[in-house]
Amino acid sequence: MATHPTLQVGDLVGVNEARGPQLAVVQSLKGSRAELRIGFDGRSLQLPLRDLFLLAAHPPAAAAVARQLADPPWQLTPERLAAGQPKRRLLGEAWLLLVEDPQLASAELADLVDLVGDQSDPAQVAACWLWIQGDQTLFRYRQAKITARTQAELRQLRHDRHRKLLEQRRRNQWHQLLVGRQCLDPTNLTAWQQQELLLLRRLASGEADQPLPPDLLRALRDAHCAAEAGAIRHLLVDLGQWERHHLPALESTIWEQGFPQELLEEAERLLLLADQCLAGDASRQDLAGQHVVTIDDQDTREIDDGLALETFADGRQRLWIHIADPGRLVAADSPLDLEARRRASSLYLARGSLSMFPPSLAHGPMSLRSGQRCAAWSIWVELDASGAVQADGIERSWIQPTYRLTYADADELIELAPPQEADLLAIHALLERRRAWRAGQGALMMDDPEGRIRSRGELAEVEVVEPSASRRMVAEAMVLAGALVAERGERQGLALPYRSQPACDLPPAAELEQLPSGPVRHAAIKRCLSRGQVGTTPAPHFSLGLGAYAQATSPIRRYGDLLVQRQLEALREGKPALTEQAVAQLIQELESPLRQGIQIAREDQRHWLQVWVEQQQQRQWPGQFLRWLRQENQLGLVWIEEICQSLPCQCPGRSAPGDGLLVRVAAVDSLSDLLRLDAVA
Repeated sequence: MATHPTLQVGDLVGVNEARGPQLAVVQSLKGSRAELRIGFDGRSLQLPLRDLFLLAAHPPAAAAVARQLADPPWQLTPERLAAGQPKRRLLGEAWLLLVEDPQLASAELADLVDLVGDQSDPAQVAACWLWIQGDQTLFRYRQAKITARTQAELRQLRHDRHRKLLEQRRRNQWHQLLVGRQCLDPTNLTAWQQQELLLLRRLASGEADQPLPPDLLRALRDAHCAAEAGAIRHLLVDLGQWERHHLPALESTIWEQGFPQELLEEAERLLLLADQCLAGDASRQDLAGQHVVTIDDQDTREIDDGLALETFADGRQRLWIHIADPGRLVAADSPLDLEARRRASSLYLARGSLSMFPPSLAHGPMSLRSGQRCAAWSIWVELDASGAVQADGIERSWIQPTYRLTYADADELIELAPPQEADLLAIHALLERRRAWRAGQGALMMDDPEGRIRSRGELAEVEVVEPSASRRMVAEAMVLAGALVAERGERQGLALPYRSQPACDLPPAAELEQLPSGPVRHAAIKRCLSRGQVGTTPAPHFSLGLGAYAQATSPIRRYGDLLVQRQLEALREGKPALTEQAVAQLIQELESPLRQGIQIAREDQRHWLQVWVEQQQQRQWPGQFLRWLRQENQLGLVWIEEICQSLPCQCPGRSAPGDGLLVRVAAVDSLSDLLRLDAVA
């Protein structure tokens, strides 16, 4: 753009602004700036003189200064400018002349107008200036000088323009697919289209690590899709590129990737070894003659534990707690062991479980399968009349579980008490005695029913687990085994992943008695409890009423329990056990995958709860107010009896623990991870 030294009020000028090249009329001059009326709408604008290009001087004979482009003397309209547009043939001739004549290597606008039109016509001058500023390829226009591009440059420009046109056409077609929200086949997409699809998946997964391209953002707007995770999930579902119940937290994790082929092959190799005699097998105690029963949920495939009773001639009763021994097949620091350590635990989701070990092993020879000869760690214990431990021991053994019961089966047998199941009834009585002993030590017995959402295809259903006799029995046996292992570790100075919980001050008994028993009272207690801790030295566990405790009964599905077995094995065999520092390092290594697994499981339950609510969002549910989460926002925690879960709800401002409420759906969208509940008195 060039400054004209003789610029006057009323002149027709050209201006480059954000909207592109514009025409304007000078209204006044103030030092180095000019007041303009710009464009056909006559907007007022002040610009420096250096930014203006004189197209036509105001005629001295003109009576007044034009206020608009359409006013005399310019009388410019879009139609006149279109008519004054230089003809294509004349432009071609002008280009040829400038290319062939060295004296015209650098021309001015006036020279070009002379070649293609009439310089005395302001409409033609203005139209030519707008054209030269536009998307044309024949000339360069820099610092008010015009040069013709060479033939080679024109060929390259035309090639580039054609390529960009095709690319834009493909992009428009791709974005029309997004707008149409129809299923598409990603194998038919180009590399950059697949890249944009990947960007959308990342955003849907909550990985907003880079912004979306402007064209893609425009396509999302055209598809009425906000550039946020939930809306994009809806779009990807319509496109067939997102499974409706896919969990973002599972995206690109070890769980989603499954087991590498080489580890599956290693699992098959170990399957062939399972029935052979392996190191340490000869020294195992043969307990295959015991009447061992395993009790689990119907769909449990990893069977970690079983129970048996041994009665002596003098009437003494010895309880045996048998624990699976996966370490027989999987050596420490082997590829399968390292993979299990990376997972840290099995993962239980609404659609099924994801095992810490390959399922062929975890569901096969590692498990305590009925009728099969199984390797085990066997903990025995004798209790006194109060439920305190009188004698105990730990053996590596062979067992052969007699049969497998579901919790419902076991509850029925405990209730009916058939004579042929005297051992089961005696086991139940022993563990009830032990439970009473722990209660006497200050253990908190908060046995509420627990609701869990299960997937049945595309539908969700609630499964309520009641704290039945058999579940209390099995849970107490597992706590007892953990206490015995921890006490042994403490006596022997063995580093283990001990679990502890600091003591805390509970609400006064009189205050708790004022609250309804069950979830309301338990909520008041739980909010006072300290967070549990894991460390290498034993410490009391407040809620369990124990001086020391270590989880030890699920080595197929918890790596920490397998670590406990390996430390016990080293102690038993007289070999060096892992040092406290090494165990601490393993605990730290397991922390991240355990936290990730908890996050995935919580997201899974939250998602399927939202699916369940979507299925019946017109319903209302009775509930009990538990406590405030954020009273200033009227957000409280409400126990919903039908699903046996505590959920956040908008509650009446004067709600108090135990108040009855009616819960209804305010908003729900499982793809957007949205659930808002309102509760009214």
